[in-house]
Amino acid sequence: MTTHQTITTGPVRTRTHSWQPRPEATPELLSMSGLDILRAALKGELPAASMTSTLGFRLTEVGDGLAVFEGDPGDHLLNPMGTVHGGFLATLLDSALGSAVMTRLPAGTTYTTVQLGVHMIRPVLAGTPALRCEGVALHVGRTTATAEARVTGTHDGRLYAHGTTTCAILRA
Repeated sequence: MTTHQTITTGPVRTRTHSWQPRPEATPELLSMSGLDILRAALKGELPAASMTSTLGFRLTEVGDGLAVFEGDPGDHLLNPMGTVHGGFLATLLDSALGSAVMTRLPAGTTYTTVQLGVHMIRPVLAGTPALRCEGVALHVGRTTATAEARVTGTHDGRLYAHGTTTCAILRA
């Protein structure tokens, strides 16, 4: 016979986030390169991707073939084992990887991830300070692109995860 025990965990917590909707595809927006779009988002001239507010990370730097995000782990991201869910790291990596590719795309061109490889090196806990994810585009061709990224602790510089991507380039 199995008995079940109720475990008290304390008061219920809430987390609220806000975001701006994605702008309409105006001629002005369609005339911007990927790097121009990301620079405008970084300056607050275009809204950030809504995913960033949902999971608690932000774009902090962009350049030619470079995109950097920082993310804040917390207990709202825990899996049943009490560590931050790997999906948080995978999403942080996918964002930096794809955005690094995006910085090299001309106006009217988009991309989509077709392969994502993630290697998690050490656990991220609820109390882990901010993480930095730096993505670098390795190859951006006519139909495909590849990039690599690393997630390191802003507080200790230690490697938490790394990954690679292959993206399909979608030309208008």
